Amino acid sequence: MSSWPLLSVITFLPAFGALFAFLARGEMADENIKRLALLVTGLTFFLSLLLWFGFDYDTANFQFVEEYAWLGGNINYRMGIDGISLLFIILTTFLMPFCILASWDAIQHRVRDYVIAFLLLETLMLGVFSALDLVLFYLFFEGGLIPMFLIIGVWGGVRRNYAAYKFFLYTLLGSVLMLLAMIAMYLEAGTTSIPYMLQNSVFGADVQMWLWLAFFASFAVKMPMWPVHTWLPDAHVEAPTAGSVILAGVLLKMGGYGFLRFSIPMFPVASDYFTPLVLGLSAVAVIYTSLVALMQEDMKKLIAYSSVAHMGFVTIGLFVFNQQGIEGGIFQMLSHGIVSGALFLCVGVVYDRLHTRDIDRYGGLVNRMPGYALVFMVFTMASVGLPGTSGFVGEFLVLVGVFQVSTLIAVLAATGLILGAAYMLWLYRRVIFGELTKDDLKEMMDLSRREKIIFAPLIAVVMWMGIYPSSFLDVMHTSVENLIVQYDTALAAHELLASAPVTDGQTPDVEGAP
Repeated sequence: MSSWPLLSVITFLPAFGALFAFLARGEMADENIKRLALLVTGLTFFLSLLLWFGFDYDTANFQFVEEYAWLGGNINYRMGIDGISLLFIILTTFLMPFCILASWDAIQHRVRDYVIAFLLLETLMLGVFSALDLVLFYLFFEGGLIPMFLIIGVWGGVRRNYAAYKFFLYTLLGSVLMLLAMIAMYLEAGTTSIPYMLQNSVFGADVQMWLWLAFFASFAVKMPMWPVHTWLPDAHVEAPTAGSVILAGVLLKMGGYGFLRFSIPMFPVASDYFTPLVLGLSAVAVIYTSLVALMQEDMKKLIAYSSVAHMGFVTIGLFVFNQQGIEGGIFQMLSHGIVSGALFLCVGVVYDRLHTRDIDRYGGLVNRMPGYALVFMVFTMASVGLPGTSGFVGEFLVLVGVFQVSTLIAVLAATGLILGAAYMLWLYRRVIFGELTKDDLKEMMDLSRREKIIFAPLIAVVMWMGIYPSSFLDVMHTSVENLIVQYDTALAAHELLASAPVTDGQTPDVEGAP
């Protein structure tokens, strides 16, 4: 399996599917294009499982590595994965078929363009998690803005243009600073190889500060962190259901992945210096956006603000720099990708029937849609972190990790959990319970066969992650352990260098120092 470019095949297969969709013609073109998209995304998922089954959990080295000459100047086409990126690739390929199924009846105009946008978006997202070259990473990272901009702007709601431009401008501005930082890294290191920069501390402490801030500007917006989160609720509300699923499920995770791949291992001194800033902003995000979620009357906007709160939990876990915290943060990202995506699908079910997301327009749906009430309950409980679901594992590990660093931050984060239960249970009660009094609600049908096919695997994965989390934790464990060793070693070397005496105006060459 290592003798052929499996990663490239998985990454670019959706793009070839988009090409075939573009060429499709005939009376049944729209239906055939949907079937093609489902086939391509399903095949991509099954190919990505080859990575899972062929992955060696006992090494932190990058695997399935591909490298070819590309732009010259030591800028090559490099692809590879470790235990962290593998999980995000599986998450991406797993969610995409459900996005196609969720759009089957909801999207009736410009179907060809819609499918092409989603297939290209999948290629670009997979490229982000596979790239081992700075230039390649940046092209994939920024390229994903274009199809998502079109998905919101063309197939979104009433204020779709405003939401699309706000999403694009916010994320582009941060990424411009990241591009400047990447150019500086290339000039400093003489290469754009990500593995080289991970294995060699090539940046001085002062340089790290500026580089870290430039990357932080991009990743903080992408997650998004408070206070640069305001684009997210608008984007979620106006995006079509499948757009919200992939936005919450995968695109937000690119910020967290960026912290893990760049900020923490490449700029350890700066990461340590700015940790109080990140923990402070994250604690504010957890509490503030949870309170804002309690005030929402739109179902999508409530879930969008809950995403900001959950991502605050993630950044707290990543920046406590211990095994439990980082593994908890990664697990929380995976769980949130499934659960939040499923919650947006739940909103899409009733929106397709009643064409409103106003919470007050619902009530008593359990009397008419018991299957829907059950599905919605499972994902609501996972969102609030009920033991036995995926949401509990990530939150528990993050709390264990942060308690070792800061009791205050741990208490603030735990407060966010209580608020999270409040707004999710409040949403569930108002939509599902109560008397069925509205005439249009009495005519609503329960889940269709297609909707049951969508929700059944999502429920199974949420329960699997909650009951048997080690099947995911084992995949990332060695890579996270290596990340922490790199971080601690680089910090220790820097402290040793800083404390060494200076003779004749020269800094001594301290063994192990960057």
